[in-house]
Amino acid sequence: MRRASSAAVTLAALLVALPACAQRAPQTPPSVNAPIAAPTPQGPRPRLVVFLTVDQLRPDYLTRWDSQFTGGFRRLLDEGRFFVNGVHDHAITETAPGHASTMSGRFPYSTGIASNSAGVNTPTAPLLESDGVGASPFRFKGTTLTDWLRAARPDARILSVSRKDRGAILPIGAGKYPVFWYAQRSGKFTTSSYYGDSLPAWVRAFNAEDHAGTRYAGRVWDLLLPVENYPEPDSVQAESAGQEPAFPHALPTDVELARNAIIGYPWMDQMTLDFAWRALREMELGASADRTDLLAVSLSTLDAVGHRWGPDSREVHDHMLRIDRMLGTFLDSLVAVRGRDNVVIALTADHGVAPIPEVRSTWGDNSRASRLTSRELEPVIAGVAPVIRRLELDPTAFNLDWGVLEVDRSKVQGKDAAVRTVAREFARLARRVRGIQRVDVIDDIVRADTVRDNYARRWLHMFRPGGEAIAAITMEPYWLYGGSIATHGSPHDYDAKVPVLFWGAAFAPGRDSSAARVVDMAPTLARLLGVPPLEKLDGIVLDAAFRR
Repeated sequence: MRRASSAAVTLAALLVALPACAQRAPQTPPSVNAPIAAPTPQGPRPRLVVFLTVDQLRPDYLTRWDSQFTGGFRRLLDEGRFFVNGVHDHAITETAPGHASTMSGRFPYSTGIASNSAGVNTPTAPLLESDGVGASPFRFKGTTLTDWLRAARPDARILSVSRKDRGAILPIGAGKYPVFWYAQRSGKFTTSSYYGDSLPAWVRAFNAEDHAGTRYAGRVWDLLLPVENYPEPDSVQAESAGQEPAFPHALPTDVELARNAIIGYPWMDQMTLDFAWRALREMELGASADRTDLLAVSLSTLDAVGHRWGPDSREVHDHMLRIDRMLGTFLDSLVAVRGRDNVVIALTADHGVAPIPEVRSTWGDNSRASRLTSRELEPVIAGVAPVIRRLELDPTAFNLDWGVLEVDRSKVQGKDAAVRTVAREFARLARRVRGIQRVDVIDDIVRADTVRDNYARRWLHMFRPGGEAIAAITMEPYWLYGGSIATHGSPHDYDAKVPVLFWGAAFAPGRDSSAARVVDMAPTLARLLGVPPLEKLDGIVLDAAFRR
């Protein structure tokens, strides 16, 4: 099930949050299982692959502010292969499922990661030298590019780093490679007992510098450029839930508070890149001509800024410019010490974001958008309850989690037909509720036209018939469930579309409007590296990315 706990939940507990939903979905190809059969592209194999994931980076951000980029985005856009219609072709566009697909080449139904709540957190893998919830890839299934690389070249060095635990863990999969993330309570980068019993000396040295507390406490975030470069209004009360909607924004002067709050400020991304750079030097990633190493970096601040102020905000605009500058320094340094032809970069995002319903968006017509309340689902729950009783099913077997109706199969063994009846009745009643566009019964999706019906296809990429998920809600374009901020999680385009970009000597520069999915990135990199995947994939090789 998607929920974090496997404990039984009573039918009354069905009143929980639904996902943010929204717009029209793009045309993308159906799922394909394809081996890597073609020859490796010509030229020397890279010494280092850097897989960059920028949390909540919409591809239209890269085109909207293109003229203002001078750093890393400028380099990647000018010299890389940018698939402008890149997409996460699954339905629940949250951080954990997105990251799990980046380097696995597979959709959530295959990786086993279907939501944030059923992601990586577990008390069985406590943090090292930090307080907080432990984490490990205990739910992740299958392999990733890192495993294929290590199987072919056992001396390859691997590292993954992020502000978020799931952002660091899931791109790598189940492998016990060096993986580090930021622990808010301590202000340190940490890992869990799953990966080892102590932190390396260089990590301890970095933590001892107390970047969050000593270097950044009290710092003020103001506009990077003169104000005339920002067309967005800066006093929209719906942003930041009406709290501090306008620039400037100051990080607390108190060290303890600063360590916690910094995750929503630009300097968190700078800390992450600084940590990655320290790791690159200490681990000598990409330093040897005899091997190919892999560095995964996930930058998470854009997600915090986007949730708080929304995609139409001046804050998102300014932080995009700051990421550009930060990446510019990082990539310039990388090229200087490792050589341009020795490095390959892949860039994507784990999901997009929907605008705040109370703000008229410039990204699309959300003028009819609103928020759905739990009270509006009460008639649906009331209508389903007697059906469950009539069919003599255990009501504690059912749970509604962010718009997905689930069943504990261990409590309904031998009653599959009855479970389908419940799912179909739930779908019939839920379709009447304002703000709900459609409800799909998972057992029925296999009969849908998944080439033309993007929603059915994306739900099928999340869940398969006979599993715990039995029905799934898709809300109307731009509608959100409750809350007061911007969010994501739907199968609509603005949540699903992300950049798919490759940079390096083997890739042909240019912007490409053809279909490209995030699950195609790992097979494409595997082709470049000449390493065969260890299992069937959903992704295919993006041949158009390579030089001819």
